[in-house]
Amino acid sequence: MMFIFPIYAIFVLLIFNSLTHQFCMKMEMKDRKQSSMFRVINIMILVLLVSSYVKVLNATV
Repeated sequence: MMFIFPIYAIFVLLIFNSLTHQFCMKMEMKDRKQSSMFRVINIMILVLLVSSYVKVLNATV
């Protein structure tokens, strides 16, 4: 599980960053607003990934 989850996390982050980029382009956001949006979304996704990793780790132990 320790080897599969980081690959899954990178895959999820890449997908969400791609979707965020498409959303920013569609909304024609300014660069400053885009960077803050990317930061917030990446932090939220990282929190979800860490919490799910801890949950999976506790379930396997």
